[in-house]
Amino acid sequence: MEHVKQKGVPQNQYTMCWLDYKRCEDEEYLKKVIPFISNIFILDNNYYFRNAALELKEAIKNIFGVEPNIQTTSYLDFHHGTLIGKLGNEVIEKFLEKEEKEQIGNEGFLIKVVATKTQNIILLVAKTESGIIYGTFELINRLRVKSNLSSLYIIENPKAPLRVINHWDNMDGSIERGYAGSSIFFSNNRVKRSLKRVRDYARLLASIGINGVVINNVNVRGKAIWLITPKYLPELSEIAETFRLYGIKLYISINFASPIYIGGLSTADPLDPDVFKWWQETVKTIYSYIPDFGGFLVKADSEFNPGPYVYGRSHADGANMLARTLLPYGGVVIWRAFVYNCLQDWRDTKTDRAKAAYENFKPLDGEFLDNVVLQIKYGPMDFQVREPVSPLFGGMEKTNQMIELQITQEYTGQQIHLCYLGTLWKEILEFDTYCKGKGSYIKRIVDGSLFGWKYCGFAGVSNIGSSINWTGHDLAQANLWTFGKLAWNPDRSVEDIAKEWILLTFGDDKKVVENILWMLLNSHRIYEKYTTPLGLGWMVNPGHHYGPNPEGYEYSKWGTYHRADTKAIGVDRTSKGTGYTLQYHPHWQKIFDDIEKCPENLLLFFHRVPYTYRLKSGKTLIQFMYDSHFEGAEEVDVLIQKWEELRGKIDEDIFNRVSERLKMQKEHAIEWRDVINTYFYRKTGIPDEKGRLIYP
Repeated sequence: MEHVKQKGVPQNQYTMCWLDYKRCEDEEYLKKVIPFISNIFILDNNYYFRNAALELKEAIKNIFGVEPNIQTTSYLDFHHGTLIGKLGNEVIEKFLEKEEKEQIGNEGFLIKVVATKTQNIILLVAKTESGIIYGTFELINRLRVKSNLSSLYIIENPKAPLRVINHWDNMDGSIERGYAGSSIFFSNNRVKRSLKRVRDYARLLASIGINGVVINNVNVRGKAIWLITPKYLPELSEIAETFRLYGIKLYISINFASPIYIGGLSTADPLDPDVFKWWQETVKTIYSYIPDFGGFLVKADSEFNPGPYVYGRSHADGANMLARTLLPYGGVVIWRAFVYNCLQDWRDTKTDRAKAAYENFKPLDGEFLDNVVLQIKYGPMDFQVREPVSPLFGGMEKTNQMIELQITQEYTGQQIHLCYLGTLWKEILEFDTYCKGKGSYIKRIVDGSLFGWKYCGFAGVSNIGSSINWTGHDLAQANLWTFGKLAWNPDRSVEDIAKEWILLTFGDDKKVVENILWMLLNSHRIYEKYTTPLGLGWMVNPGHHYGPNPEGYEYSKWGTYHRADTKAIGVDRTSKGTGYTLQYHPHWQKIFDDIEKCPENLLLFFHRVPYTYRLKSGKTLIQFMYDSHFEGAEEVDVLIQKWEELRGKIDEDIFNRVSERLKMQKEHAIEWRDVINTYFYRKTGIPDEKGRLIYP
């Protein structure tokens, strides 16, 4: 099975995803909206307000064919147009009730229509410049879907304070786990000079409410170690300024051993005074270039990255040392909890990688400073198609936490296969940990409301690159969109989020909306069927993680991950097995421990199961495996059919690109089906009850 290599495109030859504004052909709506959009009044004549006004102007010009006037005003009596201003301005105060003002948070906004016999005003109000830009894009979206202005009234605040994209971009221009071309930030060990694409990317992110970007790979090596020095900070400050216009802070991934590599010290011991002093000076320098710098992302003591363990120190020691240097400037340390011993002997039945993060960090609860945030992968393993929620969520009540979701599809088809992740993410966010009794949902943990955290939120591993459509697969744009929308408000329906993306990207043709919505909402289930159902996981080629390899665990010399033999498959992670279930609160420990109560979509994650075991459907485990892989491959045909029905309704270039990806998905799904089913047949000697061809 071959990869698709995405080539970059010239900077002016790429789509703008859901920000490709299409002309509104509804003349009746145009007549109604023109009085409200012919003028744009800004009450704060600064760089950020003018940028928001220009975004709105450009959108209106493209959507309605009207070029509004932008005016700066402090005039109290005007009648027609869109008014953009901050809370506290005397003009704004004229239009707002006390309760309305109290509801607007630091990054939130209000959109309110004032329509009388003498006035046609759209009011866009926020406390901050970032709230203004978020509100601007929301207003543009409402106009694009032809919202009824007479009832348009929106007050929105993001639920979570940190909504951050993690880039795994390398200085040579490559992207680790990147499936959409090269980096838009780096090339040939330099920071790219052109900011055109960076600015458009900032626009895309602001339109979905993102407020932070980590610009480089968490595995910080080579030239990237030097990004925190004056050699690169001038160029990074220009990128930071571009992001700043759109309410986004810049973060940098760092190598924990930087005092050795850059500073020439003999140690990176976090308790060494010279190490602390070196980081103090480094942070001071960074803020001199980037005054609103967000902070550091750190991957330490994992997969050969250096960390405090080398010096006999804890993760808290390492994170707190860095946090103290950032505290005077308002910066944070985001410390990844993806820590495990990759050289463990997996043949030992008590060895369990799933337990590692909890064992490393649970004992440290309460020891981290207030400006340290643990960034925790949604599950205990590594972004598999299906795995349980990490027990660290709800297991650490005194430590700020972010949930890490992988937008780039490392184990879910690498943006060759259509695999919409919103349905999976929604399940994760709705998981009730029971850590404080019923209602202790993941979404209430990561938005800070359950434990009253100041720093918490969402981290998404980026899926963009220099490809013409940003994401390799045009429909993979929906994953980036959905991440931002769920980070802003995890209570929203995924169906509504996906539908909104379709409307803004492809228009409101009923058949287009209906078919693409079906494709998105069913794609993860289909992918899971023909790859690794029942929480089995992995089974991909080591290294690049694409294509079926039944025993292809990364560190296979230490034993296969799923421990399949001729009689059974799966790992016993119950309290009588590896003991992993003991990391959960009692409610879930009892459920996961019991093979009859354990959710079947996680059966092989928690239990070692004979192939002859009968599932709730009455099927044996082995027959389910055969059926699932055949069904999944067949259902790719439905995806192809749904898309083919849209021929002539979709831009031809987009249609052809997606058609090509779906064709590849079908070929690769058949390969998955045949390789995995053949593996199980050879392993067990049990034939398919339905007599379908399985290669001997």
